[in-house]
Amino acid sequence: MTDVATHADLELVTVHCRIDPAEFRVNDNYAFLLHNKRTEQTTLIDAPEAAPLIAALDARGWGLHHIVITHHHNDHIEGLAELVDRYGAKVIGAKADAHRLPPLDIAVTEGDTLDLSGTQAQIIDVSGHTLGHIAIYVPAAHAVFTADSLMALGCGRLFEGTARQMWQSMQKLRALPDNTLVCSGHEYTEANLRFAMTIEPDNPQLQTRAADIAAQRAKSLPTVPSRLGVEKQTNPYLRADLQPLKAALDMKDATAEDVFGHVRQLKDTF
Repeated sequence: MTDVATHADLELVTVHCRIDPAEFRVNDNYAFLLHNKRTEQTTLIDAPEAAPLIAALDARGWGLHHIVITHHHNDHIEGLAELVDRYGAKVIGAKADAHRLPPLDIAVTEGDTLDLSGTQAQIIDVSGHTLGHIAIYVPAAHAVFTADSLMALGCGRLFEGTARQMWQSMQKLRALPDNTLVCSGHEYTEANLRFAMTIEPDNPQLQTRAADIAAQRAKSLPTVPSRLGVEKQTNPYLRADLQPLKAALDMKDATAEDVFGHVRQLKDTF
């Protein structure tokens, strides 16, 4: 569990959840609490597991006012019902995915602006991993909550969308300021790093990041959130239109969409 200082009125807490791997095959989920000190209200992004989230809230004496669900996969909604029952929080999710999500109090689409616990947030459609996947950008917190779209040194598998859709989603996220915290959904960074090093082994920024990640994990520290500026320098899924990555793949004349799709296919069989 990690606290990240952001805006003077805001506190961002990363909560490490461990879903039963026998059931979901996932044991490193992250959820995020965004607390507004001025309004004394708290928003949760994704609800993988209730117990660690309840512990984090109770340790701080916080209630829970909003829960935003990024997409319908069980490892992001499993704890929702218990949290709603305990705190009475309003549930927010994508209108396009409402038929697969738990009941929503507020259904959103790309371009919508929300008041989350007294803090303005913007909704971005980041379809690709799933159709209807959303990201939540909170300018005052300098943070974007991306779940399984953009991840630390990676992106989610294309279970439902196309390479074109995911590349478009990556471009939307890449357009955010470099100091934006990328709050993604899983501790997959070491595996993503091993793959990224096969794509751009001579990238000096990636080499530096590899050393930083090794130091973090040696201390059992999370690598999430990460900074978007660092992702732009090192994450192959954000670099599909850049000549250094194209040259590394011998795809100098290929479109960015084709390069992105090729990188995603290589990772799927890595």
